[in-house]
Amino acid sequence: MWRPKLMKIPTADEALPGRHEPLNVTDKHHINGNSITGECPLGCSELMVGMGCFWGAERLFWSLPGVYSTSVGYGGGHTPNPTYDEVCSGMTGHTELVRIWYDPKVITLTALLRVFWEQHDPTQGMRQGNDIGTQYRSAIYVSNEADLKVVEETREHYQKRLKEAGRETITTDIQAPVTYYLAETYHQQYLAKNPNGYCGLNGCSVGYE
Repeated sequence: MWRPKLMKIPTADEALPGRHEPLNVTDKHHINGNSITGECPLGCSELMVGMGCFWGAERLFWSLPGVYSTSVGYGGGHTPNPTYDEVCSGMTGHTELVRIWYDPKVITLTALLRVFWEQHDPTQGMRQGNDIGTQYRSAIYVSNEADLKVVEETREHYQKRLKEAGRETITTDIQAPVTYYLAETYHQQYLAKNPNGYCGLNGCSVGYE
């Protein structure tokens, strides 16, 4: 059902207060056993992407060569340490994210961004397909200015391809950096635990050449 109140990100004053303590989340990745909490491992780089429902988005990345681990969480808003229900209310400002820790000697940022741009529709604003609300907005959050430049270069490429295909303007929220809050344990690697669970992704249909 269309809910207009969820189509606008609240201000910091309007957002829910959240809490000081982080959620208690299991540390180990359900598939490979690597850590998903704490700091990015030595020798790895970090990328955070929002592609709609984070269940399906995470599955796209966890088995790629060079990916150390993936996790799902919330970012880009105001509420500290939010719960899933709070994010779903539209009153935290966060979007659903996948955090990817990867070895840049094995897989490049550009290769990861290709998956991002081509496996969802980055032109839909505060929604992804039938999933409607600010928590489903397209987003890329990186940790430094060099990565931000790469992101912006790929956005320009895909915007050109989309325009040629008669598609709309990219609405992806791009920032460096934002605070990331891990989602509850049951959301982590959800589709590995629930193979028939909801995915919700719609591909972009324009490739990178």
